[in-house]
Amino acid sequence: MIIQQFYDKGLAHASYAVIRTGKMIVIDPARNPQPYYDFASQHDADIVGVIETHPHADFVSSHLEIHQATNAVIYCSKLTGATYPHETFDDGDLIQLNDIKLKAINTPGHSPDSICILLEDEKGKDTAIFTGDTLFVGDVGRPDLRENVGNITTKKEELAKQMYLSTRHKLMTLPKSVVVYPAHGPGSLCGKNMSPDLESTIGRELRENYALQLMDEMTFVKTLTTDQPFMPKYFGYDVDLNKTGAPLFQQSVDTIARISAESPLEKEVLVIDARPKQQFRNGHLKGAINLQDGEKFETWLGSILSPDEAFYLIADSEESLNILIKKAAKIGYEKNIKAALLSPANATEISVTLDLDDFRINPNNYHIVDVRNRGEVNDGKVFKDSITIPLPELRERINEIPTDKAIVIHCAAGYRSAAAASIVAAKIQQVPVYDLGEVIVEFAENVHS
Repeated sequence: MIIQQFYDKGLAHASYAVIRTGKMIVIDPARNPQPYYDFASQHDADIVGVIETHPHADFVSSHLEIHQATNAVIYCSKLTGATYPHETFDDGDLIQLNDIKLKAINTPGHSPDSICILLEDEKGKDTAIFTGDTLFVGDVGRPDLRENVGNITTKKEELAKQMYLSTRHKLMTLPKSVVVYPAHGPGSLCGKNMSPDLESTIGRELRENYALQLMDEMTFVKTLTTDQPFMPKYFGYDVDLNKTGAPLFQQSVDTIARISAESPLEKEVLVIDARPKQQFRNGHLKGAINLQDGEKFETWLGSILSPDEAFYLIADSEESLNILIKKAAKIGYEKNIKAALLSPANATEISVTLDLDDFRINPNNYHIVDVRNRGEVNDGKVFKDSITIPLPELRERINEIPTDKAIVIHCAAGYRSAAAASIVAAKIQQVPVYDLGEVIVEFAENVHS
């Protein structure tokens, strides 16, 4: 038997392949199905099934595409309300993979339709469990993503109660030796306290996972519903897209229009300029947003832009454009790309540079905007009089920034502040808008030293 984890660091998403004597099951596949095809080919296996633990909010799954390409059966809970061809997979249902078994366990909590998949080896021993977004290493799934979307909508407090029962009655009773394979790792927005480790055991989670410790239901609900991370704008859209099934990945990516750098752009369409910030600062299109290519590009793209907003995509090379389009496709945003292009010749807007000496001496001469997430700000402000507007809310809340002084924007390390400064500078022209950038680390050290 082979169990293979495929890990996408950008979305902190883990998917899996289970192979037994020439047959392969894929669990929670990412948007691009090619790695699963390659793995099956490498092991001379046929993909016979795809299991969805729930309709995912944070990435687009390729379950329908794999079914169309291989005729593999898609399995999911009957509660999903799936409109693609599928077989229901709920409590008591089994998938026989030659001489091993995959058993469905309904574990509502992260979503009303969540399942976990218990693997029974050829000797009849419970060996591993694929926990989707129910149980992570060091955490459990957040309960607040399905209040307004999906086949079944449920209040977060009710889902938290269901998570309490799912963990106590179904997962915590499993043998301690069972290996835990979750759908997410650290950096995912589907939980708040994930370990850097990408697998665990039931025994370790019983010892170390805060959510599995002895507590009553009311305490658990309160703990689980507080201090969860922000919810990107694309999450609800992806739940609904995964309920129906996404278009073919490569075909969808290949249809993106490529235009020359000299092509005129429609003025009302947003521009996402993903070049490194120094290139952007040296010359960009008026009103462009500097969302640099990086590890979390797709998360921030889906946090700043709504699922129905079209945008032009600018990069510094054809290779970068190709990578960025595929990143956008991971959250279903490739359809929003009006066209992709290299930096235009008329990208002549230059960003202003902060006089750091003056800022250090006269910080009161500036309005300071902190675009970190609320949890980060709650751990301590860097500047006591700063205005807190998290980056995902910035476009909607720019009018809260006073314009009687120059504006300085900071985050925790410089990536988000580059995007934020470009957003604010596009709307506020009566005063300079500065990006404090990486220098924020120096100020933060002074505060905490």
